[in-house]
Amino acid sequence: MTDLAERLTVVLLTHDCAPWLPHTLDRLADLGLPVVAVDNASADGTRELLAARPFVQLRALPTNTGAAGRNEGVRAALTPYVVFCDDDGWWERAGLELAVALLDAHPRLALVNARIVVGEECAPDPISAEMADSPLPETDGVPGTVLYSFMGGASVVRVAAYEQVGGYAPAFFIGGEEETLAHPLLREGWLMRYVDDVVMHHHPSLANFGRIRHLGIRNTLWNAWLHRPRRSALRWTAFVLRSSPRDVELVRAVLLALRGVPWVLARRRPLPADVDAGLRVLEERRFAARDAARLAGLPAGSAPKYPVAAS
Repeated sequence: MTDLAERLTVVLLTHDCAPWLPHTLDRLADLGLPVVAVDNASADGTRELLAARPFVQLRALPTNTGAAGRNEGVRAALTPYVVFCDDDGWWERAGLELAVALLDAHPRLALVNARIVVGEECAPDPISAEMADSPLPETDGVPGTVLYSFMGGASVVRVAAYEQVGGYAPAFFIGGEEETLAHPLLREGWLMRYVDDVVMHHHPSLANFGRIRHLGIRNTLWNAWLHRPRRSALRWTAFVLRSSPRDVELVRAVLLALRGVPWVLARRRPLPADVDAGLRVLEERRFAARDAARLAGLPAGSAPKYPVAAS
């Protein structure tokens, strides 16, 4: 049997989360895997905590690069696969063994997304239920349900696929940034799957909570403008604007998105028609959720505002 440590490296991304980090590191030590920790310019003692763990290879970045910090971790990995981990989550080893076996068996499989369970009570995360119920058909004989996006801190990734598409784009920073990686993977013919028996535990940290909603809205608009055919991009833009609360965060998001239009247009490359058709299928669920929220008298923003799971 192949040693899992020869196939898989943990890439831990962290920023100013020192109070919770020791618990995460204890869990990661139990896995017996190589760990590359990328610190996004923390100033709260996080680097000292990481440096004190001999099994951790620290990559200390001078500035906070957001999700693109994972690129540094992937570059440092010496294994064909990496498992991404945030500073408030940990993984079950049996699920990682299954994910590696699937990646070994299916060369076009780029990414396995785990089932996320939350807190000490292991409550199911609604995003996982959405992924498990993906309406996209399986045509390639790969176990799991078909995904067109994923959750960044709950994924096991093939390094070759990640590097082929350039990893995370730094301009997106954080907030729904997974699409900027998922869409290029789809364009290149890579596959992504949700697998229920691969389990990631999430103990949500409030260290950086509530500061990125405007970035999430901006990023989903940018991704639509970058990757979708014109009609699909306009339809998604209208949905996001109508479904988001009318507040200062929406104004900030729109202004940031418009400021980036020259950057977007210089890089615009619409996805193939078959991929866009799959995205439209997934979007219909968002539209239905918005309509149900409206009929129930719920405020704007009760339905999903941008794709976070299977779309």
